[in-house]
Amino acid sequence: MGLPYEMIESRGPVFPTTVRNMTDLSRLRVADAESDLGYVLDAIKLTKKELNNRVPLIGFAGAPFTIFCYMTEGKGSKTFSVAKKLLYTDPDFAHALLQQITDSTISYLQAQKRAGADLIQLFDSWAGILSPEQYRTFSLPYIKQICDLISGVPVTVFAKGAFFARHEIGQLSCDVVGLDWNMDPHESRQLIPDRVLQGNLDPCVLYADFAQIRAEVKQMLSSFGHQHYIANLGHGIYPDTDPDKARCFVDAVKELGAV
Repeated sequence: MGLPYEMIESRGPVFPTTVRNMTDLSRLRVADAESDLGYVLDAIKLTKKELNNRVPLIGFAGAPFTIFCYMTEGKGSKTFSVAKKLLYTDPDFAHALLQQITDSTISYLQAQKRAGADLIQLFDSWAGILSPEQYRTFSLPYIKQICDLISGVPVTVFAKGAFFARHEIGQLSCDVVGLDWNMDPHESRQLIPDRVLQGNLDPCVLYADFAQIRAEVKQMLSSFGHQHYIANLGHGIYPDTDPDKARCFVDAVKELGAV
C-alpha cells in the first residue's frame, strides 16, 4: 500500500511512518497483489509444490482493523489508544483507511488462492480492544466484505477477544470460526451452531509437562466433541515454546481425537 514497515525480532511489525489523517492516506494506494506481494505468491507456489498434496496449505492475512492498528500506531501496543482515538475523533478517516486496507486484503487473498492456498484464515488479533458497538462499526463490516468476495476455498475468521461477537461472526460467509482460550466451547457451539469451530487450547499449556499437555488436550477435545471441529491452539504459539511440547500437542490430538 506504499507504507514501509519492518519486522523486528521480539517486537513484531514496526512502521517508521504512520497514517493518521486524510493527507497521510492520500499517499497510499490499494495494493496490487501480483506486483507488490509477488514474493509471497512465489513462496506459496513453491511450498505447494513441495507439499505435493500431503497436507493443505493455509493462506492468511490480518483483518482490516488489526492492520489499521499497526498502520496508525506504528508498532504493537497494550492499549492501541492512538488507533482507538481516531475511531472517536476522525471516524471518516478511520473508515476510509479501513476500506483501503480491505480492498488490498481482498486482492491479496484472492491472489493467494490462485497461487495454491487451499483455505484462507483471517486474523483479527486486536478485536478484543474494541467495545461490542465499535466492533460492529469498525471491524465486522470489513470482514464481511472479505468473506463475501473470497470464494472457492474455505474461510476461517479468528477474532481474538471478541467473545461478544461470536454469533455475528457465525453469520458471516465463512466456514470456520476460530476461538481463543477464553471462549467456552459449549457456549460457542450454541451461539454458532452452523459453523465449524477451531481452537482453543491456551498456548501457555505448552509450557507444562507432557502428561499435563495430554490431559489438557483430552479435556479440550471432550469439550468440543468430534463434529464440525478443528483442534488448534487458542492463539499463536509463543517464541520460547519447546518444539517437543508442540509435537506432543499434535500427537495427542491425533491419538485422542481418533478415539
